[in-house]
Amino acid sequence: MTASRGERPQIIAHRGASGLRAEHTLAAYLQAIDEGADALECDVRLTADGHLVCLHDRRIERTSDGRGVVSTLELAELDALDFGSWKHPWRELDDEADDDPASYRLLTLEALLEAVLDSGRRVELAIETKHPTRYAGVVEQRLVELLRRFRLTDPRPEDVVWVSVMSFSWLSLRRVHDLAPSLPTVYLMDRVPWRLGDGSLPLGCRTGGLAIEMVRARPRLVRRLQRRGNQVHVFTVNDPADVRLCLGLGVDAIITDHPAETLALVASFGA
Repeated sequence: MTASRGERPQIIAHRGASGLRAEHTLAAYLQAIDEGADALECDVRLTADGHLVCLHDRRIERTSDGRGVVSTLELAELDALDFGSWKHPWRELDDEADDDPASYRLLTLEALLEAVLDSGRRVELAIETKHPTRYAGVVEQRLVELLRRFRLTDPRPEDVVWVSVMSFSWLSLRRVHDLAPSLPTVYLMDRVPWRLGDGSLPLGCRTGGLAIEMVRARPRLVRRLQRRGNQVHVFTVNDPADVRLCLGLGVDAIITDHPAETLALVASFGA
């Protein structure tokens, strides 16, 4: 699903405006919305006490001041940690530093959904399930339960928020399709399985998510997918040359850490 925006591709903010703000923080997503991103991308993992949180890594060392595996920690333990200072390590020494908790607190998927619904404009949300995980299908079950509570599992044109679910795991997408058949799914690929080399996608999936490295190496794959009636989303596109490549190939969406810069480049393309 895409918003009405003429011929240009959809611009999706990867983990929020993560080029400027700490990824997966509320501040990163609010900035992406302010910058005009068409959609927001987030990764979700399940805590030990059953909460979906916006985190990419299996472990928390890279993006917090704590240690451990997400799936073994409870929400209260994660909520006590700083998930923003790694991005701006001199924040404590800066008198004008942003002390807003949205800049460093853990973000739950529920809180992100509430923020998007409160944004005042149409925004899409692309949610990636991370696998493998010890909780397997419980992730998809909890995700669909949460989306159903927000009435987001049966998208309608008049809805303010549209949601899609992405994964590198086809099994994850099949579970989502079984639980919520109307929910759009995106099959992510950093390589193309031989059976999908003709541009087809697994049953029930109408969008292929391609790594930019794959698009550089096999640009004709974009057209193959689209000829089959599929959309093509490309991740993670930060280099201006790669943005221009995607525009020249006519991809349907560009996933980027820098939504404002990418929107500006797209607006100037061909001018």
